[in-house]
Amino acid sequence: MLQQKTYQAKQSGPHFFETEGPNAPKWYVVDAQDQVVGRLATVIARVITGKHKSTYTRHADTGDFVVIVNADKVVFTRNKWEGKLYVSHTGYVGGLKTRTAKEMLARDPEEILRQAIWGMTNKSSLARHQMKKLKLYAAAEHPHAAQNPQALPAGAIRRTVLGTKKKLSK
Repeated sequence: MLQQKTYQAKQSGPHFFETEGPNAPKWYVVDAQDQVVGRLATVIARVITGKHKSTYTRHADTGDFVVIVNADKVVFTRNKWEGKLYVSHTGYVGGLKTRTAKEMLARDPEEILRQAIWGMTNKSSLARHQMKKLKLYAAAEHPHAAQNPQALPAGAIRRTVLGTKKKLSK
């Protein structure tokens, strides 16, 4: 019986990822304008964790960098602007803070996508490191032009993310 060789990603040096070679992380840019938050977050979570690659390894960081622009122009389906609640606690007695999605958009629009993507990753030290590969900007410009970010590959994108045909209200 012919045995196939498998690939195991290595943690090299102080980085969790290989800095050079064919498995080095790439930079991608995503325009979040008129994208549904949850559907976009699933795609981005797969890319920053590396699950879109054939070299995915659970214990090593094989993900890519993702730059998201126009984070303030995301949309929710149905009535989630008023109905979705973001809850945090200060740690003190009576320190429960609750905000609606509309309040979060006015206060910190990047945090809506950041929390949605964090909710779709494993909760570990590796996932905290992988979240540092996520760069969110409310405007259309970003300071990462030197990294030459490209559009996401077709294999990583779900059809529903790019092919939204119905008009979603804000």
